[in-house]
Amino acid sequence: MIESWRWFGDTDPVSLLDARQAGAQAIVSALHDMYDGRRWNLKDIEDHRDKISAAGLQWNVCESIPMHNSVKLRSGPYRKYISAWKDSLANLGRAGIKTVCYNFMPVVDWTRTDLHWQLPHQGQALRFDFPEFVAYDVFILERPGAAANYSEAALAAARERLPVLVGDRLVQLENNIIGGLPAREAWFTRTQMRVALSEFADMGADQLRENLFEFLREVVPVAEDFGMQLAIHPDDPPFSLFGLPRIISTADDARRLLAAIPSPANGLTLCCGSYGSRPDNNLPAMAKEFAARIYFTHLRNVTHEADGSFYEADHLGGDTDLIAVVRELLVEEQRRRDAGQTDADIPMRPDHGHLLLDDLNKNRINPGYSCIGRLKGLAELRGVMRTFDWIEAQKSTSTGTASA
Repeated sequence: MIESWRWFGDTDPVSLLDARQAGAQAIVSALHDMYDGRRWNLKDIEDHRDKISAAGLQWNVCESIPMHNSVKLRSGPYRKYISAWKDSLANLGRAGIKTVCYNFMPVVDWTRTDLHWQLPHQGQALRFDFPEFVAYDVFILERPGAAANYSEAALAAARERLPVLVGDRLVQLENNIIGGLPAREAWFTRTQMRVALSEFADMGADQLRENLFEFLREVVPVAEDFGMQLAIHPDDPPFSLFGLPRIISTADDARRLLAAIPSPANGLTLCCGSYGSRPDNNLPAMAKEFAARIYFTHLRNVTHEADGSFYEADHLGGDTDLIAVVRELLVEEQRRRDAGQTDADIPMRPDHGHLLLDDLNKNRINPGYSCIGRLKGLAELRGVMRTFDWIEAQKSTSTGTASA
């Protein structure tokens, strides 16, 4: 696999040199200073690419071209934003960036309630506390009809949590849930959030899914023209937030997507932490089933809790057998090589590293994207990949010796 590293541009406190010293071969990035749905022109894309190249790295995946909510609603100025998205996609293709990760999550992107949850070793992890989220949605945001979306047990747990959600703790929780996490396309006040949610109040999963398919019917031909691969990112977390529909959360969702748009240009990002946040998702089985259409992977892990909460675990810890996932992806790469594909290697990146060591005292503007935690994860994953390579080499040597 191509060992890659996410970089948020010149404002990222983790530099390209840091990424190179961590052993990364390539960079996953986007024009984050132009993240409002506008068209990305070729010159700006080439400048960003060349800056990465000058650091001795390659920009191999765009994550992501932002997607305006009107596209998901398929109303208002959506035609303007689809046109801009297609132009940006084409210009990325012209600049040689052939893989584009994107998502179709309405209103909110990836969501956590705690960005600095303390681990037993005093490092810090990202965490989604389900009772706190329910308490915010039902009793603080007071979304109309919110209580109907939760079980009595979930509402009872939320009521128990509510008394501590005051002062600075409430401010931080609200910022985490509806404020500015890395690569978010929108930031909301409480009032703005209610308005944004109301726009999707009458939309179910079937309609949102059809809107995604209609979008792909327009953009996939552009990707095909430039030999590109689209790789949709799953919902994070992969269940409804604020009553919003989620449509890329399970293996069945992935099957529907690939069947609806069968073009090889339409594929998946296997984000193991996102899919893995649902205990009913079997990641090794998904990696095996969808291998031929997996064009990008985020290798991270989570630990589930009984009440629906989860936190970001060590890359080789947690509840997903990440070693088995890596094995399936390496088998797929070999299948592609045997078939004569020139793009056999799948870009991967370690995702959502813990805050460790002196990173705890540094500028932390991008939660989950500290240097040392991701370096640790990349080193562990590299060890897994090298071990499998060694095993295969030993098999080949043994076979060759036996034949002689």
